[in-house]
Amino acid sequence: MALCVALGVSVVGCGGGGKAPASSGGADKLSGTVALNGSTSMEKVVGIGSEKFMKDHSGVTVTYDATGSGTGVAAAKNGTCDIGLASRALKDSEKKDGLKETTVAIDGIAIIVNEKSPIKNLTMKNISDLYTGAVTDWSAVGGSGTVAAIGREAGSGTRDGFESITKTKEKCKMSQELTSTGAVIEAVRNNENANGYASYASVVGQKGIRAVSVDGVECTEENIKNGSYAVKRPFNFITKESAKLSAPAQAFYDFMISPDAAELIKKAGAVPFSK
Repeated sequence: MALCVALGVSVVGCGGGGKAPASSGGADKLSGTVALNGSTSMEKVVGIGSEKFMKDHSGVTVTYDATGSGTGVAAAKNGTCDIGLASRALKDSEKKDGLKETTVAIDGIAIIVNEKSPIKNLTMKNISDLYTGAVTDWSAVGGSGTVAAIGREAGSGTRDGFESITKTKEKCKMSQELTSTGAVIEAVRNNENANGYASYASVVGQKGIRAVSVDGVECTEENIKNGSYAVKRPFNFITKESAKLSAPAQAFYDFMISPDAAELIKKAGAVPFSK
């Protein structure tokens, strides 16, 4: 079930996505609604950005429908939101549908265990084995007990990124497939033998869980930024090439890819993207 988070006033998202021409009108004259739809992993990034944007533009309301990356891409294509959110790259077929991706930030996918787990580091092969069922007991990697592999549902950008990087696509055998980042974190928090994967931005500050190193590299902002942490993916805005964004939507788009949003993105636990 989609979680609709209204960062102001909740409305059903509508309006065409589009490419990024310059916005019209003075910033202080902006009014209207910006409807965002998609990735649950991007909640902190778009939440902190939206809060600042609405503070600066009191006539604008930004809404966020947390439905998952696949739904966000479809909403951008169908024009049922202004900007789709996807925590993965667009597929070639989606680009052929006239969609465009703009990377706002880079996020690490943290491999998480319960805080009581003795596991501190996993190799990429370990991770693959845990999720494909090749390893079913933690004793094979330094722990004890039956492995409970927790992951996301089909269509999730986090799952797509995780499976692509770990080369486990269509091979995963999970104890639970859950529909949000928060649900994965909660499941691992409540099971000492569980492991999961979740956006680094969502894991920062969480109690009851711990991110493990991957091939000896910690999941930190610096390691995500310098590329040494291997399990990472983009946070993308999805728009439609053939449609023009409304003035408030364009202004929000421009703000989120500007240097002004960089510190906010860092506060949200992600890494600002720079070409």
